[in-house]
Amino acid sequence: MPLSWNEIKSRALQFTQEWKDEVSEDAEAKSFWDDFFNVFGISRRRVASFEQQVKKIDDKQGYIDLLWKGQILIEHKSRGKDLEKAFKQAKDYFPGLTEKELPRYILVSDFERFKLYDLEDNQQYEFKLSQLVEHVHLFGFIAGYQKRTYKEQDPVNIEAAELMGRLHDKLKDIGYEGHSLELYLVRLVFLLFADDTNIFEKGIFYDYLDLNTNADGSDLAAQLAHLYEVLNTPKEKRLRNINESLNAFPYVNGKLFEEHLPTAAFDSQMRKTLMDCCLLDWGKISPAIFGSLFQSVMDAKARRNLGAHYTSEKNILKLIKPLFLDEL
Repeated sequence: MPLSWNEIKSRALQFTQEWKDEVSEDAEAKSFWDDFFNVFGISRRRVASFEQQVKKIDDKQGYIDLLWKGQILIEHKSRGKDLEKAFKQAKDYFPGLTEKELPRYILVSDFERFKLYDLEDNQQYEFKLSQLVEHVHLFGFIAGYQKRTYKEQDPVNIEAAELMGRLHDKLKDIGYEGHSLELYLVRLVFLLFADDTNIFEKGIFYDYLDLNTNADGSDLAAQLAHLYEVLNTPKEKRLRNINESLNAFPYVNGKLFEEHLPTAAFDSQMRKTLMDCCLLDWGKISPAIFGSLFQSVMDAKARRNLGAHYTSEKNILKLIKPLFLDEL
């Protein structure tokens, strides 16, 4: 099981303190990266190698500073060196790598500065060593956390209703119904929203389910019940030896998680449906449709009609902005 994010952040702070004054590439670069991987609970020797020999784009022999095949290529420079030049140097190694060896990420650093390039998503991030703890989530793949790929199509509202409706029907079929079912689904919807709207640390609910529940769904209900209890308990009142992945969740006041509900039951397909719900970007779900969405979850007929009657907020604005909204 991967280290908890709390532990990773703690190690990142220690790493930052230990290396804040280093300047020489040749003397300490290897120790620097060994310690960097240790921040995520991974032995660098198990996954990546230094000085990988490769033929460069100019047909000359080169040596990659650090390569984790298929994952990340790291090019390291002494403090103050040009990191853009280091990135171009890293790309020059690609012709000498096989398809399976090509990394998704390139990371360049001079001890003090980091530049991470996500080649798949065409994104880049730049930060200083002192800011590492604020950016550790970018390296979740090192620890074993899978990067989530969001489904961003506009009908996300409809898809959310369909998935939650499917979960509602399965729970109702096994005899979990009435007030308990409605409150159970309200809690799940809240968790899904909180996971994508910065109420929680982004992705924490998905990661908790992914790493702490069995694929067959047999322990999912118990884990959710435990999570509900934790969410209803202020941090200072929680057990001191609570699992760190649970303790990372904040206290949620307002009594949403106060009532004790009967324990539900899940199977593999129900768990998959909930995980599919997590893969939607709930931060993109329009508040304007939320009431209709939840009503459709509870009512199969309304769910079938949601797509026919739903006009996206974006398309509504296309109409009303030129008519009068822009002028106002």
